[in-house]
Amino acid sequence: MLLAIDVGNTNTVFGLHNGDDWIAQWRSATDSTKTADDYAVWLSQLCRMEGLSFGLINACIISSVVPQAKFNFRNLGRRYLDVDPLFIGEENVKLGVPIRISRPEQVGADRLVNAIGAHYGHEGALIVVDSGTATTFDIVGEDGGFEGGIIAPGINLSMKALHDAAASLPRIAIQRPPSVIGQDTVSAMQSGVFLGYLDLIDGLIRRIKDEYGKPMTVIGTGGVASLFQDESQEINVFDPDVTIRGLLEIHRRNT
Repeated sequence: MLLAIDVGNTNTVFGLHNGDDWIAQWRSATDSTKTADDYAVWLSQLCRMEGLSFGLINACIISSVVPQAKFNFRNLGRRYLDVDPLFIGEENVKLGVPIRISRPEQVGADRLVNAIGAHYGHEGALIVVDSGTATTFDIVGEDGGFEGGIIAPGINLSMKALHDAAASLPRIAIQRPPSVIGQDTVSAMQSGVFLGYLDLIDGLIRRIKDEYGKPMTVIGTGGVASLFQDESQEINVFDPDVTIRGLLEIHRRNT
């Protein structure tokens, strides 16, 4: 049984695959101070709640954008699973995907995993919009090659910056405002953040399509993507499993 782990700046996703299907997925706040013991206790309890045996996990693959977390996750694999985890970005892990940019060593592991996961779930040239701590727009060619993209601040990061920098502005829930023109501070902030971010997403997608010059399918994914599921005019499909599917495919290529 494969344990796939996607370590993001804000959240970490854990998935179990039995060779045929994903049988469980869990999400936890990313905390680089958690030890291998902490994760082992947490995962074993969740497995038990799902009627699964923690001891059946015999493979592990990890994508991480948090370098400080790698040590503890590596120990989790070695100490409790009796495996040496595959880490995306390390020399011994083959991705099998063309990287067509000037500085391929600078591409985050999560973006390459997304490119592979999107290509194996959808046809043609793609734009993958991953909404998390940052919002990334990644271009995937028809053959699955990574062709560059855009990185923007995530909506929660933008909201936090607005609150932290302006003492009189409160923390608010991110949701669609009743009107574009706000009638009070909260609705004015909701309009600026929600509608402003929606236009950022749709506007950048249109610019990418104009520059790329070929038909493209737009895939939305990530922890915040559901906020825009019924709002974006440019996102064609919302697929929450892009990253974890990419991890599964990379694992298959390396075993």
